[in-house]
Amino acid sequence: MGDPSGIGAEVTAKALARISGTGAGGGRRSADEASPGPAVVPVVFGDGPILARALADAGVELPVVGAGGPVPNGGAVVAMTALPARACRPGRPSPEGGAAQLAYLEAAFQAVTSGTAEALCTAPVSKAQVATALPGFVGHTEWLTELTGTKRSVMMLAGARLRVALVTNHLALAEVLEAVTPAEILATLAVTDAAMRRDFGLRRPRLAVCAMNPHAGEGGAFGDEEARVVEPAIARARRRGIAASGPYPADSVFFRAARGEFDAVVALYHDQGLIPVKLLDALLDDPAVNVTLGLPIVRTSPDHGVAYDLAGKGRASEASMVAALQLAARMAAGRRRRA
Repeated sequence: MGDPSGIGAEVTAKALARISGTGAGGGRRSADEASPGPAVVPVVFGDGPILARALADAGVELPVVGAGGPVPNGGAVVAMTALPARACRPGRPSPEGGAAQLAYLEAAFQAVTSGTAEALCTAPVSKAQVATALPGFVGHTEWLTELTGTKRSVMMLAGARLRVALVTNHLALAEVLEAVTPAEILATLAVTDAAMRRDFGLRRPRLAVCAMNPHAGEGGAFGDEEARVVEPAIARARRRGIAASGPYPADSVFFRAARGEFDAVVALYHDQGLIPVKLLDALLDDPAVNVTLGLPIVRTSPDHGVAYDLAGKGRASEASMVAALQLAARMAAGRRRRA
């Protein structure tokens, strides 16, 4: 469910209403809804009373079961908490809410790793609030990577028009130059290539790699990272059979990918890659999904945060959550077919 003081319960309930065809979810429609794919059978871990109200408002009927109890075949709400009102005020995060977010996440992760569920779709959390309960927590991606013992995972934002994978995630810009190495770029390309084949069904994904500097360094006039760091990684990837190319100037590669020239873009740092994805989301109704590539489990998430300014107002759009749930179902079904 994510943050009990955020929009997680609202967008989850609205998304389930839209996917099931019941209720009247209030946001714009997902681009995926024309061909939704496998059915979504939801097991929602969160606060029982909060979810019950959100689902009732959205016109969705799901039974509520206690933590540790059996889950009906048609899905259910698993009530991990029943927080007092002071701990879950809309837009007003609390220490109790931080601990609750972690409890929901841990229970959902356990459900997937035990086989009770096939995929994990996470509503937004407050990293700062979760860190009060788990010091050092910086995000789902890093937490899941550590818990699954994954050597290298990759954050991808995937929309209908544009997919972008990141070499570095939540890192200060001043640290990016040191963190982006040929080995890190190569590892990102390898994980992205494998995931595009396994989870997106592409036989030979075409991967474009962003340059670090304006105009790809302009022949060294604006920096030598392209020749010294990026190009060697691309060459090594191609020797491994990965269809990688670049480095391309970041101010032009994304519209080329959005037009279909590439299947995904590998960006070197967070804002370089996510600004174009979120711009398409906002302007062209192309809801993006946060996908963690390289994990032994399927994990997706909407591409937005807890939105405290919208919490409790009933105006949050469920479009990205719809897309996240449907992509999780498709990825899980694909893995099941190829197992």
